Amino acid sequence: MTSVDVGLEKEVAHTSRGGGRRRRRRLGDYLTRWLFVAPAIVFVLVFFGYPIVQNVVMSLQDYTTATFYTGIAPWVGFENYAKVFGNPLFVTTLVNTLLFTVGSIVFQFGIGMGLALFFKRHFPLSGFLRSLLLLPWLLPLIASAAVWKWILDQGSGALNQFLGLFGVQPVPWLVSPSLALIAVIGVNIWLGIPFNTTILYSGLQAVPEELYEAAALDGAVGWKAFWHITWPSIRSVVSVVIVLGVVLTLKVVDIILGLTGGGPANSTQTLATWAYQNSFVQFLFGQGAAISNVLIVISLLFAVVYLYINRKGADE
Repeated sequence: MTSVDVGLEKEVAHTSRGGGRRRRRRLGDYLTRWLFVAPAIVFVLVFFGYPIVQNVVMSLQDYTTATFYTGIAPWVGFENYAKVFGNPLFVTTLVNTLLFTVGSIVFQFGIGMGLALFFKRHFPLSGFLRSLLLLPWLLPLIASAAVWKWILDQGSGALNQFLGLFGVQPVPWLVSPSLALIAVIGVNIWLGIPFNTTILYSGLQAVPEELYEAAALDGAVGWKAFWHITWPSIRSVVSVVIVLGVVLTLKVVDIILGLTGGGPANSTQTLATWAYQNSFVQFLFGQGAAISNVLIVISLLFAVVYLYINRKGADE
């Protein structure tokens, strides 16, 4: 064997050892990344994945109170879904859910955006006022519902007493089928404004002031500056606020139950409250699970469609 052959063999061996070390390093980095992600994956699977799967299974069973003792839940397939879709109350709750969600999100976002732009000016006591704005968000929802039920009470409610000073007759805010849903939406708007304002204000803080100064030189001020600078800069934040707002609003139960209990005449009954009453009042767990799954599908469809539209607009 010549010296040239020996040199080639050493070079090949060195290259092989180097390649092996690089492969082991890449494998180690890959495993390390997964070790950091594994706790989050386990958390999601245990606390989100399992309940959803269990809920889907329950919706396909005749799950009753006796099942808790016997462990037996006969398989009924899509019978629970057929009963839910065939119930005349399904259309009512679906329409109420749509009105409740759209009405809440539109005004929560609109007022929240206006307040976020207002507080961006950094006037005296702005920090203190922003802190006060968080109070509705920090209060327990049941306590908020109890306070608002007293305020909106037809007989001795604070709002009707105030209106009475101007000669207005007591308004049946919570007992009139035509007004109850409006009143509930109004309370939910009050509760959601702090969330929208806080997140949108944080997004506005990240917009560089230099952009506004440069735009002002070209005459882009006021509404033009908002449309061409502010809105594109906070579009991702807006997406998060709207998607989370819709998902949170769709599953609102405590406020509606605390104010009206779904009445009067089911005028404030939504899919979420109907699922609650089927499961924990009438103990029809299978039908309650079926309604919950409808809510999950609606939430996922909205999130996918909205994110697709928002991403398409960003690409354009």
